[in-house]
Amino acid sequence: MHQKYEGLIDFCKKSAIAFLQTVADDRFSRILEETTASWESVMLSKGFEIEVYTGTPQGDVVGMSDEIVAALDGFVREPDSRNVEYTTPPCFRYERSLCDLVTPRLRLRQFLKSKGDYTLIPGSTLPLAGQGDRFWRSDPANPYHDYIEKTYGTKVVTASVHINIGISDPEVLMRACRLVRMEAPLYLALSAASPWFNGEMTGYHSTRWGLFPKTPAHVPIFESHAHFIRWTEEQIAIGTMQNVRHLWSAVRPNGDRRPYNLNRLELRICDLVSDPIALLAVTALLEARLQQLIADPSLDPLQQSKLNAEDLVEIANENEAAAAKSSLDAELRHWKDGQPILAREWIEQLYAETFAIAKKAGFSCFLLPVKKILREGNEAQRWIKLSEQGLNNREILVQSIQAMQLREKELEGQICQSLVA
Repeated sequence: MHQKYEGLIDFCKKSAIAFLQTVADDRFSRILEETTASWESVMLSKGFEIEVYTGTPQGDVVGMSDEIVAALDGFVREPDSRNVEYTTPPCFRYERSLCDLVTPRLRLRQFLKSKGDYTLIPGSTLPLAGQGDRFWRSDPANPYHDYIEKTYGTKVVTASVHINIGISDPEVLMRACRLVRMEAPLYLALSAASPWFNGEMTGYHSTRWGLFPKTPAHVPIFESHAHFIRWTEEQIAIGTMQNVRHLWSAVRPNGDRRPYNLNRLELRICDLVSDPIALLAVTALLEARLQQLIADPSLDPLQQSKLNAEDLVEIANENEAAAAKSSLDAELRHWKDGQPILAREWIEQLYAETFAIAKKAGFSCFLLPVKKILREGNEAQRWIKLSEQGLNNREILVQSIQAMQLREKELEGQICQSLVA
């Protein structure tokens, strides 16, 4: 086995995919030998936009984005100063993506430490009482930020993950967006991490997506690249979109000069996944599904569904709302025929369909932790369970802050330093 991957293999075995301890050693070896495959020839590029809150080890969110952006390259401000964003470069290999996810956080943590006793806060909504009642502007002179504050208020003060997958052919990209639009609730179900807002449990697993103002209110299933161009120009002309960035839907086509020059699918529905290994598992499921679609274009909902395009929009919206409410336990409707199916059962089906694809391409090691999420629950479900056991929000948050920091240290030591030159 290639020495370069020994650290990754050891890590996957010991922590990211602990459930493999229950399977036979020969199966485990076969699965991991695939990591020596030629990555770029069989994989899609992927990059991430990560938003994260800054604050105290006690869970209080503190706005510091102005100072962070001024001091650290690679970080950008959000309209509210309490969260900050960094972006990873597109790459093919998952272990390099892992380092790209972790390294900026370590730099950010070092900066926060130099400013005092500050840290990173997991979760996608403002968690504690008194923090979600007003906007803390990061750039008071920015007119677009002014519009966002006046129009949406703190509903958009959230932390999330946007997963970008490279697809250069615009019509293949539009087909991919159609499929992922219909299955986006499954990725929300895996990533949900915002059961509270402003100090209260809300009844949502993803309060972020339950409250988020999807914009424009009606987004069609795009039949072609030309349809997307025409629709975007119309929305900007009538003012439902302020600019080409103002398309806040679960998934959108993206590129250097949208809507004209497109080169990637952007999945925007996921809550902040604080564990990078879990995030890569969600990404691996998405990539494997897209690989399946590229190999079999008939998976296009406009071809395979018994429902018309408007019915598909209705189902997508209903499923997003259901997943925001109950995540893995949500009852959804399948886009093929409108029949009910539980989110976790649908995910299990996709996992079974795509595992061989991920294995052949050399990244099924990173897909495997999806099973752990299904078994143990997403972050919101784990937090809700702790709440039911008697812990308050602050106690849960303190535990999670510590776990997030410990995880990053483990990843830095076991993966980044040994694998990525």
